[in-house]
Amino acid sequence: MGLTIAQKIIQSHLLSGDMTPGSEVGLRIDQTLTQDATGTMAYLEFEAMGIPRVRTQRSVAYIDHNTLQCGFENADDHRFIQSAAEKFGVWFSRPGNGICHQVHLERFGVPGKTLIGSDSHTPTCGGLGMLAMGAGGLDVAVAMGGGAYYITMPKMYKVELTGRLQPYVTAKDVSLELLRRLSVKGGVGAIIEWGGEGVATLSVPQRATITNMGTELGATTSIFPSDEVTRAFLEAQGRGADYVALSSDADAVYDKVITIDLSQVVPLAACPHSPDNVKPVAELGHIAVDQVCVGSCTNSSLADLMMTSAMLKGKTIAPSVSMSVSPGSRQVLRMLTDLGMLSDILLSGARLLECACGPCIGMGFSPSSGGVSLRTFNRNFLGRSGTADGQVYLVSPETAVASALTGHITDPRTLGQAPELHLPDHYTVDDSAVLPPAPADRAADVEILRGPNIKAFPESRPLEDTISAPLILKVGDNITTDHIMPAGAKILPYRSNIPHLSQYCFAVCDETFSQRAKAAGQSIVVGGSNYGQGSSREHAALVPLYLGVRAVIAKSFARIHVANLINAGILPLTFADAADYDRLSQGDALTLTGIDAGLESGSFTLQAGDQTIPLTGHFTQRQAAILKAGGLLNYTAQHK
Repeated sequence: MGLTIAQKIIQSHLLSGDMTPGSEVGLRIDQTLTQDATGTMAYLEFEAMGIPRVRTQRSVAYIDHNTLQCGFENADDHRFIQSAAEKFGVWFSRPGNGICHQVHLERFGVPGKTLIGSDSHTPTCGGLGMLAMGAGGLDVAVAMGGGAYYITMPKMYKVELTGRLQPYVTAKDVSLELLRRLSVKGGVGAIIEWGGEGVATLSVPQRATITNMGTELGATTSIFPSDEVTRAFLEAQGRGADYVALSSDADAVYDKVITIDLSQVVPLAACPHSPDNVKPVAELGHIAVDQVCVGSCTNSSLADLMMTSAMLKGKTIAPSVSMSVSPGSRQVLRMLTDLGMLSDILLSGARLLECACGPCIGMGFSPSSGGVSLRTFNRNFLGRSGTADGQVYLVSPETAVASALTGHITDPRTLGQAPELHLPDHYTVDDSAVLPPAPADRAADVEILRGPNIKAFPESRPLEDTISAPLILKVGDNITTDHIMPAGAKILPYRSNIPHLSQYCFAVCDETFSQRAKAAGQSIVVGGSNYGQGSSREHAALVPLYLGVRAVIAKSFARIHVANLINAGILPLTFADAADYDRLSQGDALTLTGIDAGLESGSFTLQAGDQTIPLTGHFTQRQAAILKAGGLLNYTAQHK
């Protein structure tokens, strides 16, 4: 039986386990990336392991999230990350150089290699044929130290593409079409491979948009073949030597095959407040638009902004619309300038923002109260924009620009003939804003610079055989990490200060949570299906740990978040019967007993008053040992 692309990469990087779906595998990791919202904790964790230098082929620290420096906090974090990177052997991408996923795709991604990053959209590099996965910061720290990255061996899905995209229809629309079909839970436990004759019609930037959005399906990762299109992109970046051909075997077996005829895809929009609430743009009606944002790691490539410029050329955005454009990298911005296309964006009335994540994480450019904001981003969770009642739609750059010009949501196909664009054969390469680390023989002389906002990793304690605690909070389905630990300009500067950050925990759901959790001492949280979807931010586990949360019981968990809970020493359990969720009420006194035996058997018992509720939790021996030790950091210290 043949192998899929992902299976080939996994097989060549397998350190432990076998490729039986559902079993645990440990993988050798070639590259890592961090960004500044998660990087401070990752480097504090790496430092705590006592390993002097990273052992990967390439590790890169990016500054792209917390770029608003309204006080000393973000600047201090950047200085800390830069000095830690210099000491530990990590390359450092300076603020303004660009979004981690866009820059890594351009400058560092290599087909056939493994990459994990402390950001859930790391699968972007799957557009190059990398096995690229989002992970918690502690998992990234372990990988930087040469340790294996452990995942549950995924199922294999294939999306077979036929045909060719019609004018004004984009890779973003393809992503939204798959979300419409599968939902935000449809890719859980699977790697999604894209294949078929239609693949050859998609550029690497288009492929990267699709693999980026695969994260919203809950997939472990998404991946494209490495073919002549990949070769051309790498050669244009001056990296032709990195090219490796990579494809699945003709007799590879998939757990599910989905066919999409590219010629039948239409402009789509994910309506508030979920990426899978997808409808055709043509069917949305005359909805006035207040704001338009083009950018983010999903749609900020040179190709995306060339189209944005071409559609805006000689035109002015509607008076009622405020529009921003965020280039994904300094390379993109420079080439737009050299091509004479930046001026067309500026003359239209759009605002040029920094080469950074910006509005996607609520870091500036929030919409007005109740405002309709069309964004070329990947998430539209309630409040994520920084405006609690913002009405955010996810669309392609083409739909975004068309709507900015008319002042209402507009199908771009109504604008007439689409501009014809041709990507350059060679990109302007300037890596001067990526700083190399100190040589190994000088690393000992590098001082790590810490500001007063950088606090220690929260203490954990070994897991007891019995936990008695109140049900401190009960939440519903699809709780995101934005619910648990919000982003935004007010909160992100405190990502390295867990005590301060704790006051915002679950504030979207219950403003009293932090205070009540502290008063309880230890507690249990109950959630619905797909608990913890969204960002890879481990703060959504570390802050509950700091507040005394000892266990989370849910109908089901998102992949990265359940790993982060285990790494933090918080016990994640699921209902044996999902209907038992309804038997529990916030405030109930709960008792979990026989935990030690349950870690081996997978069966747990919850007592809630006179009710006995069966729970499940299937852990590998390694995961059970991590939980018993009180988290991955303690476990790693014990097994050095």
